[in-house]
Parts: sequence; structure tokens; C-alpha cells
Amino acid sequence: MDSFPAPALAMVETMRAAAAAEPERAIAFQGAPGANSHRAAMEWAPDALPLPCFSFAAAIEAVEAGEAACAMIPIDNSQAGRVADIHFLLPESGLFIVGEHFLAIHHALMATNTAGPFRAAYSHPHALAQSREYLRARGIVPMSHADTAGSAAWVAEQDDPSIAAIAPALAADLYGLVIVEENVEDAADNTTRFVVLAREALNPAALADQAAMTTFVFEVNNVPAALYKALGSFATNGVNMTKLESYQRGASFAATMFYADIVGAAGEPAVDRALDELRFHCKSVQMFGSYPMARARG
Repeated sequence: MDSFPAPALAMVETMRAAAAAEPERAIAFQGAPGANSHRAAMEWAPDALPLPCFSFAAAIEAVEAGEAACAMIPIDNSQAGRVADIHFLLPESGLFIVGEHFLAIHHALMATNTAGPFRAAYSHPHALAQSREYLRARGIVPMSHADTAGSAAWVAEQDDPSIAAIAPALAADLYGLVIVEENVEDAADNTTRFVVLAREALNPAALADQAAMTTFVFEVNNVPAALYKALGSFATNGVNMTKLESYQRGASFAATMFYADIVGAAGEPAVDRALDELRFHCKSVQMFGSYPMARARG
């Protein structure tokens, strides 16, 4: 908690105390109060108690330890791509995905003044990437920070008129900054997908008669065309795979893992057949659960 800038600490302490009193209502997120993950958590569960954590790992650990019922973790951004290292964090956590949430992302440039000129803007690397053209056109140097709202708190703490932060407009109100310009993201449809992690998976039966997603990671057998055959499991059963990402596990570069999202829930005949065929072509398959689809794919 001490890693948060001073202007954020009082709010962090208050939120942590409330969450500690009712952990069953707490939802952990990465970042200082006012971060996009905070916004996503409150949109998904308005009655929840937000629990700020300094890192994604800390947010997941809060759920593992029973300090929060679930965690809201960003996974993809429409402009900047993959957000969190969930491929590495989730398999080791023992947690499950129980929901997803899509959040429209709008950034504001904020500072202690509106006069400028500003030599640098601080924010999370993804927020900087999403505002790359805006900053370049104005000659403002992007500087990485742990999170968006935390960068606003840090700029407020520095009280330097030559630096600014890129963060949600809410952060300006929370940390006493003034908004220089709103909507500084380069794309008007800038969107981040979040997943909600919990200790227990949803019962697939509860997803009957509603659109659902299923997420898992797998490692194919080390034989020619193994991935082709594995993916054929979904094609032959008419199951739509909406996401497939590869990543390396360990330093040998010999074991390639794949993270996948498919449309449908475990228990549906076509999904179960596809997953059974997938296991035949794989060394391992680890399921992260089925959960309600928040936005139609396609």
C-alpha cells in the first residue's frame, strides 16, 4: 500500500478498511482510486466494496487470501492489445473467470495548471500507447507509471507545472488536478475488456439459455501439425474460437502454451465434444471456467 503516491494513500486506506470488514463484498483491482479498473469494478458490481491493489498479482492474491470475493483484471485493449500477464498469473492462482466487462476508455490530460507547456505526461504504458499520436503532435514525452490514476496522484504530489498525467477524468477530481483536455485517446472506440476472477467457478448449468464464453489454456503435443489438429476440434464441432494467443513457458522455448476463448459453455454438447477432442491432441488443458458473455462476438 505504501507504494501508492501520498495523495492516494488516505483513500486507499479507507477502502481497504471497508473491504476488510466485509470481504465477501470486496472486489480487488489494480491501481489507485479513480483508475479505469476501479471504474470497471463499480460498473460491474455497483454495490461492491472496491479494494485498490498496487499490482495485478496483488489483486489476484487478495482473492486467493479471501480478502476479496473477486478481482477485476483488464485483459485486452482495442488499441494496445494484451494488458495484463494473465496467461502467467491465472494458471498459478487457481482462480476462475466468472464474468467479463467491456469498458469504454476515455483519457484526459490533467495537471496542476492549464497553462503548460508540458514537457512530459505520466500514465500506465497502455494509456500512453492509446494516446500516442496526441502526445507526439504536441511534443509531450510519454513517461510510464504503474497506473493511470496513480500517475495523477503522483503529478499532484510533485506540484510541477511542467508535467501532466493521462488518466480518467475522475482522477482529476480525486487528486485536485485540472483537466487540460478531455478525450485525448487516439481512437474514439477505445475499449478495454476485463475479466472477473473468483475462487469458485460458475456452475455451467446456471448459464443455460444465455450466451456464454469459456476460457482455457492448452499445450499441444510436440508433433507436426499438432496445433492444426487441435484447432480442428472446434471447427468440426461448429464452436467459434474468438481468441487464441501463444506464449512461452520457461526459458527452453520448447513448450508453447496457448490461451483461448470460445463461444459457448461447458455442458453444451458441441463444446464438450470439441474439448474432448482438444485433450486428445494436447499434453495439458487447464480450464478457467464458463461465464456470461457481456458482448456479442462477430
